[in-house]
Amino acid sequence: MLWYHIWILAIIQGITEFLPISSSAHLILPSQLLGWPDQGLTFDVAVHAGTLVAVMLYFRHDLMRMLSSLKLIRAGTYTQASIEEQQQLGLVFAVVLGTLPAGVLGLVLNELTWINTRSILVIASTTLLFGLLLGWADFKINKQPVEKHLPLNALTLKHVAMIGFSQALALIPGTSRSGITITSSLLLGYSRQASARFSFLLSMPLIAAAVLLKTWEWTQQQHPIAWDVLLTGFLISAVSAFICIRLFLHWIDKVGMLPFVIYRVLLAIVLFAVAFWGMS
Repeated sequence: MLWYHIWILAIIQGITEFLPISSSAHLILPSQLLGWPDQGLTFDVAVHAGTLVAVMLYFRHDLMRMLSSLKLIRAGTYTQASIEEQQQLGLVFAVVLGTLPAGVLGLVLNELTWINTRSILVIASTTLLFGLLLGWADFKINKQPVEKHLPLNALTLKHVAMIGFSQALALIPGTSRSGITITSSLLLGYSRQASARFSFLLSMPLIAAAVLLKTWEWTQQQHPIAWDVLLTGFLISAVSAFICIRLFLHWIDKVGMLPFVIYRVLLAIVLFAVAFWGMS
Protein backbone atom coordinates (compact mmCIF):
# COMPACT_ATOMS: atom_id res chain seq x y z
CA MET A 1 0.00 0.00 0.00
CA LEU A 2 1.02 3.59 -0.54
CA TRP A 3 1.30 5.79 2.55
CA TYR A 4 -1.82 7.77 1.77
CA HIS A 5 -3.68 4.45 1.50
CA ILE A 6 -2.51 3.62 5.02
CA TRP A 7 -3.62 6.95 6.46
CA ILE A 8 -7.00 6.94 4.75
CA LEU A 9 -7.82 3.31 5.61
CA ALA A 10 -6.79 3.81 9.25
CA ILE A 11 -8.96 6.93 9.54
CA ILE A 12 -11.87 5.10 7.87
CA GLN A 13 -11.55 2.26 10.38
CA GLY A 14 -11.30 4.62 13.34
CA ILE A 15 -14.35 6.66 12.35
CA THR A 16 -16.66 4.01 10.93
CA GLU A 17 -16.11 1.37 13.62
CA PHE A 18 -18.36 3.28 16.01
CA LEU A 19 -20.61 5.33 13.74
CA PRO A 20 -23.77 3.55 12.48
CA ILE A 21 -22.50 3.36 8.87
CA SER A 22 -20.53 0.05 8.76
CA SER A 23 -16.75 -0.09 8.97
CA SER A 24 -16.49 -3.39 7.08
CA ALA A 25 -18.31 -1.92 4.10
CA HIS A 26 -16.14 1.19 4.00
CA LEU A 27 -12.92 -0.84 4.21
CA ILE A 28 -14.08 -3.01 1.31
CA LEU A 29 -15.09 -0.10 -0.92
CA PRO A 30 -11.63 1.38 -1.70
CA SER A 31 -10.51 -1.89 -3.28
CA GLN A 32 -13.88 -2.38 -5.01
CA LEU A 33 -14.29 1.15 -6.36
CA LEU A 34 -10.74 2.50 -6.61
CA GLY A 35 -8.76 -0.65 -7.24
CA TRP A 36 -6.61 -0.23 -4.13
CA PRO A 37 -4.67 -3.32 -3.00
CA ASP A 38 -6.15 -5.38 -0.16
CA GLN A 39 -4.75 -4.12 3.12
CA GLY A 40 -4.12 -7.64 4.44
CA LEU A 41 -4.59 -9.34 7.80
CA THR A 42 -1.72 -7.65 9.63
CA PHE A 43 -3.05 -4.19 8.85
CA ASP A 44 -6.55 -5.28 9.91
CA VAL A 45 -5.13 -6.45 13.25
CA ALA A 46 -3.34 -3.14 13.77
CA VAL A 47 -6.28 -0.82 13.03
CA HIS A 48 -8.76 -2.96 14.98
CA ALA A 49 -6.37 -2.95 17.94
CA GLY A 50 -6.25 0.83 17.62
CA THR A 51 -10.03 1.16 17.84
CA LEU A 52 -10.11 -1.26 20.78
CA VAL A 53 -7.59 0.84 22.72
CA ALA A 54 -9.60 3.97 21.89
CA VAL A 55 -12.94 2.68 23.17
CA MET A 56 -11.35 1.17 26.29
CA LEU A 57 -9.58 4.44 27.01
CA TYR A 58 -12.75 6.48 26.57
CA PHE A 59 -14.81 4.19 28.82
CA ARG A 60 -11.98 3.52 31.27
CA HIS A 61 -13.95 4.80 34.29
CA ASP A 62 -16.98 2.69 33.34
CA LEU A 63 -14.77 -0.36 32.90
CA MET A 64 -13.12 0.15 36.29
CA ARG A 65 -16.52 0.35 37.99
CA MET A 66 -17.71 -2.75 36.12
CA LEU A 67 -14.59 -4.72 37.02
CA SER A 68 -14.83 -3.56 40.62
CA SER A 69 -18.38 -4.91 40.83
CA LEU A 70 -17.10 -8.43 40.15
CA LYS A 71 -15.86 -8.58 43.72
CA LEU A 72 -19.51 -8.96 44.76
CA ILE A 73 -19.51 -12.44 43.23
CA ARG A 74 -16.25 -13.45 44.87
CA ALA A 75 -17.27 -12.06 48.25
CA GLY A 76 -20.86 -13.26 48.03
CA THR A 77 -22.15 -9.89 49.19
CA TYR A 78 -24.50 -9.00 46.35
CA THR A 79 -27.53 -8.43 48.57
CA GLN A 80 -25.56 -6.07 50.82
CA ALA A 81 -24.12 -4.08 47.91
CA SER A 82 -25.27 -0.62 46.92
CA ILE A 83 -27.74 -0.16 44.08
CA GLU A 84 -24.98 1.32 41.91
CA GLU A 85 -22.73 -1.70 42.48
CA GLN A 86 -25.58 -4.08 41.63
CA GLN A 87 -26.31 -2.11 38.46
CA GLN A 88 -22.64 -2.25 37.44
CA LEU A 89 -22.55 -6.02 37.96
CA GLY A 90 -25.76 -6.33 35.94
CA LEU A 91 -24.10 -4.35 33.15
CA VAL A 92 -21.17 -6.79 33.15
CA PHE A 93 -23.56 -9.71 32.64
CA ALA A 94 -25.45 -7.72 29.99
CA VAL A 95 -22.26 -7.17 27.98
CA VAL A 96 -21.29 -10.84 28.27
CA LEU A 97 -24.76 -12.09 27.30
CA GLY A 98 -25.13 -9.55 24.51
CA THR A 99 -21.80 -10.59 23.02
CA LEU A 100 -22.46 -14.35 22.89
CA PRO A 101 -24.79 -14.55 19.83
CA ALA A 102 -22.52 -12.53 17.55
CA GLY A 103 -19.42 -14.21 18.94
CA VAL A 104 -20.68 -17.75 18.38
CA LEU A 105 -22.24 -17.06 14.98
CA GLY A 106 -19.13 -15.12 13.97
CA LEU A 107 -16.93 -18.16 14.59
CA VAL A 108 -19.32 -20.44 12.71
CA LEU A 109 -20.26 -18.20 9.77
CA ASN A 110 -17.28 -15.86 9.45
CA GLU A 111 -15.73 -17.54 6.42
CA LEU A 112 -19.11 -18.09 4.72
CA THR A 113 -20.16 -14.46 5.03
CA TRP A 114 -16.68 -13.26 4.06
CA ILE A 115 -16.85 -15.17 0.78
CA ASN A 116 -20.48 -14.56 -0.19
CA THR A 117 -21.40 -11.07 1.04
CA ARG A 118 -18.58 -8.77 -0.06
CA SER A 119 -20.16 -7.63 -3.32
CA ILE A 120 -21.13 -4.00 -3.91
CA LEU A 121 -24.76 -5.03 -4.50
CA VAL A 122 -25.00 -6.73 -1.11
CA ILE A 123 -23.37 -3.77 0.64
CA ALA A 124 -25.69 -1.33 -1.13
CA SER A 125 -28.76 -3.35 -0.11
CA THR A 126 -27.82 -3.68 3.56
CA THR A 127 -26.67 -0.05 3.72
CA LEU A 128 -30.07 1.11 2.50
CA LEU A 129 -32.24 -1.37 4.41
CA PHE A 130 -30.64 -0.98 7.81
CA GLY A 131 -30.18 2.76 7.29
CA LEU A 132 -33.92 3.19 6.83
CA LEU A 133 -34.56 0.95 9.83
CA LEU A 134 -32.27 3.14 11.92
CA GLY A 135 -34.19 6.21 10.77
CA TRP A 136 -37.51 4.64 11.74
CA ALA A 137 -36.18 3.65 15.17
CA ASP A 138 -34.85 7.15 15.80
CA PHE A 139 -38.13 8.72 14.64
CA LYS A 140 -40.05 6.41 16.97
CA ILE A 141 -37.98 7.23 20.06
CA ASN A 142 -38.03 10.94 19.21
CA LYS A 143 -41.84 10.91 19.32
CA GLN A 144 -41.86 9.58 22.87
CA PRO A 145 -41.62 11.92 25.88
CA VAL A 146 -38.05 12.08 27.17
CA GLU A 147 -39.10 10.90 30.61
CA LYS A 148 -40.26 7.61 29.10
CA HIS A 149 -36.88 6.86 27.51
CA LEU A 150 -35.25 3.91 29.25
CA PRO A 151 -31.80 4.43 30.84
CA LEU A 152 -28.90 2.01 30.56
CA ASN A 153 -29.57 0.51 33.99
CA ALA A 154 -33.06 -0.56 32.84
CA LEU A 155 -31.66 -3.33 30.62
CA THR A 156 -33.51 -6.60 31.03
CA LEU A 157 -32.43 -10.14 30.14
CA LYS A 158 -34.93 -10.24 27.28
CA HIS A 159 -33.79 -6.92 25.84
CA VAL A 160 -30.11 -7.83 26.10
CA ALA A 161 -30.76 -11.10 24.26
CA MET A 162 -32.66 -9.28 21.49
CA ILE A 163 -29.91 -6.68 21.07
CA GLY A 164 -27.28 -9.42 21.13
CA PHE A 165 -28.96 -11.46 18.40
CA SER A 166 -29.47 -8.36 16.27
CA GLN A 167 -25.74 -7.66 16.56
CA ALA A 168 -25.05 -10.94 14.75
CA LEU A 169 -26.56 -9.40 11.59
CA ALA A 170 -23.46 -7.21 11.39
CA LEU A 171 -21.62 -10.22 9.98
CA ILE A 172 -23.09 -9.03 6.68
CA PRO A 173 -21.06 -6.05 5.37
CA GLY A 174 -23.04 -2.85 5.20
CA THR A 175 -25.25 -3.67 8.19
CA SER A 176 -23.06 -1.85 10.75
CA ARG A 177 -22.56 -3.44 14.16
CA SER A 178 -23.07 -0.16 16.01
CA GLY A 179 -25.95 0.75 13.70
CA ILE A 180 -27.95 -2.43 14.29
CA THR A 181 -27.39 -2.48 18.07
CA ILE A 182 -28.36 1.19 18.39
CA THR A 183 -31.41 0.54 16.19
CA SER A 184 -32.50 -2.40 18.34
CA SER A 185 -32.03 -0.45 21.56
CA LEU A 186 -34.01 2.53 20.23
CA LEU A 187 -36.85 0.26 19.11
CA LEU A 188 -36.95 -1.23 22.62
CA GLY A 189 -37.38 2.26 24.08
CA TYR A 190 -33.88 3.13 25.29
CA SER A 191 -32.56 6.66 25.00
CA ARG A 192 -30.04 7.60 22.34
CA GLN A 193 -27.31 7.95 24.96
CA ALA A 194 -28.11 4.58 26.55
CA SER A 195 -28.33 2.90 23.13
CA ALA A 196 -24.99 4.31 21.99
CA ARG A 197 -23.15 3.62 25.23
CA PHE A 198 -24.35 0.00 25.38
CA SER A 199 -23.40 -0.42 21.73
CA PHE A 200 -19.87 0.81 22.47
CA LEU A 201 -19.54 -1.43 25.53
CA LEU A 202 -20.68 -4.41 23.45
CA SER A 203 -18.04 -3.59 20.85
CA MET A 204 -15.10 -4.26 23.17
CA PRO A 205 -15.32 -8.08 23.48
CA LEU A 206 -16.08 -8.46 19.77
CA ILE A 207 -13.23 -6.22 18.63
CA ALA A 208 -10.89 -8.02 21.04
CA ALA A 209 -12.05 -11.38 19.67
CA ALA A 210 -11.58 -10.13 16.10
CA VAL A 211 -8.03 -8.98 16.91
CA LEU A 212 -7.19 -12.37 18.46
CA LEU A 213 -8.73 -14.29 15.54
CA LYS A 214 -6.96 -12.20 12.91
CA THR A 215 -3.71 -12.45 14.85
CA TRP A 216 -3.99 -16.23 14.85
CA GLU A 217 -4.74 -16.26 11.12
CA TRP A 218 -1.77 -13.95 10.55
CA THR A 219 0.58 -16.29 12.45
CA GLN A 220 -0.31 -19.06 9.98
CA GLN A 221 1.14 -16.98 7.15
CA GLN A 222 4.77 -16.39 6.34
CA HIS A 223 5.09 -12.75 5.35
CA PRO A 224 7.55 -10.03 6.33
CA ILE A 225 6.18 -7.52 8.84
CA ALA A 226 6.20 -3.81 8.02
CA TRP A 227 6.23 -2.51 11.60
CA ASP A 228 6.20 1.13 10.51
CA VAL A 229 2.99 0.54 8.56
CA LEU A 230 1.33 -1.31 11.43
CA LEU A 231 2.30 1.29 14.04
CA THR A 232 1.08 4.11 11.81
CA GLY A 233 -2.25 2.37 11.20
CA PHE A 234 -2.64 1.58 14.91
CA LEU A 235 -2.01 5.15 16.07
CA ILE A 236 -4.15 6.83 13.41
CA SER A 237 -7.11 4.50 13.96
CA ALA A 238 -6.85 4.90 17.74
CA VAL A 239 -6.79 8.71 17.64
CA SER A 240 -9.57 8.99 15.04
CA ALA A 241 -11.74 6.46 16.91
CA PHE A 242 -11.34 8.28 20.24
CA ILE A 243 -12.29 11.62 18.69
CA CYS A 244 -15.22 9.99 16.88
CA ILE A 245 -16.64 8.42 20.07
CA ARG A 246 -16.31 11.69 21.97
CA LEU A 247 -18.03 13.78 19.29
CA PHE A 248 -20.73 11.18 18.62
CA LEU A 249 -21.82 10.95 22.26
CA HIS A 250 -21.66 14.74 22.58
CA TRP A 251 -23.86 15.45 19.58
CA ILE A 252 -26.17 12.44 19.44
CA ASP A 253 -28.98 14.01 21.49
CA LYS A 254 -28.84 17.20 19.43
CA VAL A 255 -28.67 15.85 15.89
CA GLY A 256 -30.08 12.33 16.32
CA MET A 257 -29.55 9.66 13.68
CA LEU A 258 -30.90 11.56 10.68
CA PRO A 259 -27.46 12.62 9.30
CA PHE A 260 -26.32 8.99 9.29
CA VAL A 261 -29.56 7.82 7.69
CA ILE A 262 -29.22 10.40 4.91
CA TYR A 263 -25.58 9.41 4.39
CA ARG A 264 -26.47 5.71 4.17
CA VAL A 265 -29.26 6.35 1.67
CA LEU A 266 -27.01 8.48 -0.54
CA LEU A 267 -24.20 5.94 -0.30
CA ALA A 268 -26.58 3.13 -1.20
CA ILE A 269 -27.79 5.03 -4.29
CA VAL A 270 -24.19 5.52 -5.43
CA LEU A 271 -23.36 1.86 -4.82
CA PHE A 272 -26.44 0.63 -6.68
CA ALA A 273 -25.48 2.86 -9.60
CA VAL A 274 -21.93 1.47 -9.60
CA ALA A 275 -23.17 -2.11 -9.32
CA PHE A 276 -25.68 -1.84 -12.16
CA TRP A 277 -23.20 0.13 -14.28
CA GLY A 278 -20.76 -2.75 -13.91
CA MET A 279 -23.41 -5.26 -14.96
CA SER A 280 -24.33 -3.36 -18.10
